[in-house]
Amino acid sequence: MSARLLASIAALLLLGAAPAPPRVTVPGGTVEGASAEDGALVFQGIPYAAPPLAQLRWAAPQPVRAWQGVRPAKVRAPACPQNDDGWNRTDAAHYSEDCLTLDIRTPGLTGKRPVMVWIHGGSNRAGSAGGMVASRITRKGVVLVAIQYRLGVLGFLAPRQAAVNGTAGNYGLMDQIAALRWVRANIARFGGDADQVTLFGESAGSQDVSLMLAAPDARDLFKRAILQSGTPGFGQPFRPLRDAFAIADQAERLAGGAGLAGLRAAPVKQLLEIDTKLSDPSLHTNGFLWLKTTIDGRVLPESPRRLLAKAPRKPVIIGTNRAEFGPKDGATDITETLQRVYGPRAAEAQRLYAFGTPGRDPRLGHPALEIESDWVFRCPAITLATQLARQGWPVWSYEFDLAPDGGLTSHAIEIPYVMDARPIGDGASLQDYWVNFALRGDPNGGALPRWPAFSADTRRYLAITPKGVEAAEKLRMEICALRNEI
Repeated sequence: MSARLLASIAALLLLGAAPAPPRVTVPGGTVEGASAEDGALVFQGIPYAAPPLAQLRWAAPQPVRAWQGVRPAKVRAPACPQNDDGWNRTDAAHYSEDCLTLDIRTPGLTGKRPVMVWIHGGSNRAGSAGGMVASRITRKGVVLVAIQYRLGVLGFLAPRQAAVNGTAGNYGLMDQIAALRWVRANIARFGGDADQVTLFGESAGSQDVSLMLAAPDARDLFKRAILQSGTPGFGQPFRPLRDAFAIADQAERLAGGAGLAGLRAAPVKQLLEIDTKLSDPSLHTNGFLWLKTTIDGRVLPESPRRLLAKAPRKPVIIGTNRAEFGPKDGATDITETLQRVYGPRAAEAQRLYAFGTPGRDPRLGHPALEIESDWVFRCPAITLATQLARQGWPVWSYEFDLAPDGGLTSHAIEIPYVMDARPIGDGASLQDYWVNFALRGDPNGGALPRWPAFSADTRRYLAITPKGVEAAEKLRMEICALRNEI
């Protein structure tokens, strides 16, 4: 066989060979991702901090530890430790304390694209970044990042002996700040623009986005924010550090009374069991245990409300779903619920709700669902939007009222409309609004129905309903005027 023929065969083999997997050098070493069907490049499980094990439990995140060779980044990484609440069964079955990782989906490794950083929900005690980078939102010209952070007892407990300069707790928030610092330092290697970062998240992830707006250490790490069904306090007063210490004291007693050393030596399964037994007497349900924000003195040196009053102005989108979640119909005493939520104004609230009268909107759901959607989600979101607008922040507000089966909305139902570009009517999609916002700091653009900015006076918002997309104003003003929590 001639040399020329051999060369031709070799060239043909090279042309038919699959492209080499993408590799990027990051702090710690080199990671190898994979190509997606649409041509995007996907990297999963990239460490942004050292594993928070042993003495690093209940400590600030530390720098990434180097690894040898090329680290595969092609499969879903373990979630952070969490109990099985049903909806999170996959994450609860596949967790590791070595979980401070992030996922990236990018159209390419060159260029300078806006970056959208997703913070997952799950009551700050469950969930993961897993699966979010399956979204093809990157086809719209952005880089998508999804981060993980310590959860529950490992992420938000405040042991007294772990205190630094008298402060402790909010380690999950510290993780998020560490991830944002990693993004700022490294996202250019993935085709992203570190100066054009938009944070977005849902539920506890939305709460954490709002706390990143407030936290002094996070302020310079992103430019814009989208809050989907979550605010700094979910309508509850903030937790003082002394109360956070008291919850940690419970955990230490349940672990055998050996203090912080006992907690750090305990198996993770024991810590997860302890998590289910902790309580906060100020809460109506312990499902909100890690949603009650602690003013720790370090990440949050004072209340988020005061911090936001001093924070640099950023464009924000803030919204909720028409019906979020609440107890089952008939499971609670409505009169008692109104008294607990509205206190001395309970009678006024009962008059405004006017349960059982003709003309009530059925899409608000049963009375208990309507009340909880108001006081935990809708009213805090409106109060926060009003505060920020009064301070001169560019604010856009929305209410989402769509469901695939035509029924009531529910908590998190809008996420596929954002990540999978499900249509919302009038030729629009939430994904287009979100991407426009990430690209230009304004959700409007192209042929999308006009979304007016929110102001403290008109309180205009985008109503997304089965009838279409249209501007509306003064959502729930009377009932939300009875409370002033964010």
